[in-house]
Parts: sequence; C-alpha cells; structure tokens
Amino acid sequence: MNPASRWRDSARRIATLAWPMFVGQLAVLAFSTIDTLLVARHSALDLAALAVGAATYITVFIGLMGVVTSLAPIVGQLYGAGRLHEAGHQLHQAVWIALGLSVLGCTALAWPEPFLALSRAGPQLRPRIEAYLQALAWALPAALLFAAWRGFNVAVSRPKQVMRLQLAGLAVKLPLSLLLVRGVELDSPWGPIQSPALGVAGCGIATALAMWAQVAGAVWQLRRDDFYRRFAILGHGLHAPDRQALAAQLRLGIPSGLSVLIDVTGFAFMAIFIARLGAHTVAGHQIVANLAALLFMLPLALGHATSTLVAQRVGASDLVDARRLGWHGLQTAGGLALLAGLAVLLLREPIVRLYTPDAQVASVAVGLLLWMLAFHFGDALQAVASAVLRAWRVAQVPMLIHAVALWGVGLSGGYLLAFDPWGRRAVWPALAAVEGAPGFWVAASAGLLLAGLGLTGYLAWMLARMQQRAH
Repeated sequence: MNPASRWRDSARRIATLAWPMFVGQLAVLAFSTIDTLLVARHSALDLAALAVGAATYITVFIGLMGVVTSLAPIVGQLYGAGRLHEAGHQLHQAVWIALGLSVLGCTALAWPEPFLALSRAGPQLRPRIEAYLQALAWALPAALLFAAWRGFNVAVSRPKQVMRLQLAGLAVKLPLSLLLVRGVELDSPWGPIQSPALGVAGCGIATALAMWAQVAGAVWQLRRDDFYRRFAILGHGLHAPDRQALAAQLRLGIPSGLSVLIDVTGFAFMAIFIARLGAHTVAGHQIVANLAALLFMLPLALGHATSTLVAQRVGASDLVDARRLGWHGLQTAGGLALLAGLAVLLLREPIVRLYTPDAQVASVAVGLLLWMLAFHFGDALQAVASAVLRAWRVAQVPMLIHAVALWGVGLSGGYLLAFDPWGRRAVWPALAAVEGAPGFWVAASAGLLLAGLGLTGYLAWMLARMQQRAH
C-alpha cells in the first residue's frame, strides 16, 4: 500500500469513529451555546454571571472527567486484545471513581467562594453565580457517570450510542432553558399561569435535568442492547471496588485529569480574571470563548477517534498501524484547524452579530477574535497529540508540558500582559495594545502553540525510541 492509500485508509477509519463523536460533542456544546444566546438577550449581568459560573463549573467538571475517562485507553487495549470481560469490569470501577469524585466536585460547586474571590465578583453578580453553580452541583454526579459510559463506548467503537443520548439530552435541555431563563405565561381555564424568569439559574436547572435524563438513557441502552452482554457488565449489580483495577485507572487518570485541568483552567481562569474588567468585557470574552469551544469540537472528536484506534491496535500488538494512525490523525486535525481558524478570522463581525445586539459587547468580541487562528491551531495540535499519547498510556510528561505552556506562558503571561502589575507599560508603550482582555488571548495563543509543538515533538521522540528498541 502506497503512502497516499495508507493515508486514505487512516482517514476513513478515523472519520468513521469521529463523525458521531463530533455530532455528540456539538450537542453537548449546544448546552452552553443555548445558555449564552438566551442569557445574552436576557441581561448583560446574567451573561457575565454565566461566564464566571461556567468557567468555575468547567474547571471542576473537566478535571474530574479527565480522571474518569482514563478507562478509555485501558478498555481500548483490552478490547483490541479480545479480553472483553476485563473491559466490562473496568467500567464498574470507573463508576466507583465517578461517585467518589462527585463528593469533591459537588462540595466545590455548592461553596464556590474561592472562585468568587478570584473573580472579584460584585454584589450584583455574586447571587447569580451562586444560584447557577448550586443548580449545577446536582448535575455533576450525572455528568461524571455519563462520562464513564461515554469513555467505555468510545473505547469499544460504539460512539453512535453516546451520540444518540447526547442529542436526546439536548432535546430535553432546549425547551427547559427557554422556559426557565425567560419565564413563560400561558392561558388556562383557571386563568393565566406564569413561571418566573430565572435567568442564569434557569440554565443550571435545565442542565441538571438533561444530564440525569442522559444517565437514565445509558441504563436503558445497557439493558436493551445485546452488544453489551459479551462484556458481562450486568448480572450481579455493581462490582465491588477492585484495588488493582482502580489503581490502574488512577495511575493514568490522575495525571491525565491534571493535564486536562491545566488546559481547562488556563482557559477558564481567563474569564474569572477578565471579570475584573467589567460586565461588558467579560460578556464579550464569553462569546469568543463559546466560539472557541465550538471550533474545538472537531479536533476533540478527531483526537478521541484517533486515540481509540491507536489503543485498539496497541492491544492487538500491531504497533506499526498504531504509529501510522496517530500521525495521520494529528496531521488531519492540524490542517482542518488552520482552515477553520482562517474562516472565523475573515467572518468575525457577522459571526459576533449572531450572538449579541449590544454594541459594546460586540466590539470586545470582534477584537478578541483576531487571535483565533493561532489559538485554534495550537489547541488542535495539543488535543490530538495528548490523546494519542494517552492511548499509549503516557500521561506524566504531557501533564508537565501542559503546566509549563498553559499555566506558565498562557495564564501567567496573560495576567502580566492584561494587568501590567510591574508597570512595564511605561517602559514599553507597545504593550498598551494588549492591555486588558486581549493580553489574555495573546498569551493563551502562545501557550497553546507551545503545548501543541511540545507534545508533538515528545510523541515523535517516544515513537522513534520505541522503533529503535524494536530493532
């Protein structure tokens, strides 16, 4: 098979898994997009509260989710090796991990004072943020349990099952958000019935109900679909905690979760710090953050699909195909990210007008979108490279690369550029161009590019060493 044919074969295999993941992730992102659009038209204060509250929830949830979904490469390798009962047992252990982490996460969401202190939220924002996060505390256990189900299904090449549930969750979320955010008045034989407009708190309640609906759907799938019988998942209730299996997941999951947490907090804390600059500035940032998350869904799907295939080929001891799939997935994601980033850069003004009629908010958002091309390309590279490394059960070095690039360069550099605590702007007046929110986006773009190139370089070095040892 010539190189072009091998690339087409890899692209076909990756695309088969990636497209349902992409659709499902778009459905998940639509949760926050719906909230952003509805709240943006409700009030600027609620939109600012959504930006800070969403950043807080994402910080808590994504870090914990990274630990739970560490079962995916483990199950993928077991599935590739034909050890199906062991793969099913790993799902039970992931449920125990999800339940344990829920206690920590719900506590942080119910009492979010550290995040509120960082954002310096004013008296008008604080009650809105607290109400939103307290509603999401009810959503977190369901979200982590569903993450375990998603990780298992992705690992055994069943992403369509997950996609169906994510679309069903969106079908629950949309009408509930419309009802709860704005309120509604209906005529009845007993007179008008009116529900209050809950604003941003309504978004949190709608999300919690939708997430528990998805968990119920996952249980239904497990009981009704004959495919899962081969894994011996059902029969004797939840398996007892298995120290060895839990340790294996946590050895991979803790550094993976920290790596994802670093990635997410490097981005989410931008909103918390930008909240100090005023409601219109953080609202404009929220629009750009939502758009960046939308663009990220494609490389995220490609990364998950590539990681699944690589893990399965590693389990089947076909290391040549595993290496080839990893590189082809990385190249595909990088090329598509450049095209998407360029399109957003050229169409930034009409895109922002879809989000908000507020001229001040739109002006902030349009200015921040100037950095989207570099930001998105670096984001795509780091997402796929780190996913491929996890498929080889490598997580410690990626965590360190993420920490240096995203916290050291991205978040810390953004704080220095945005707020100039050392007074360097008087020495270098050019720094005034990146004062405030643009400073965070410039530094975040640099950090993501550094992370993407660093992880890609480490992957190349690791695979080269493996090949040398094989010979």
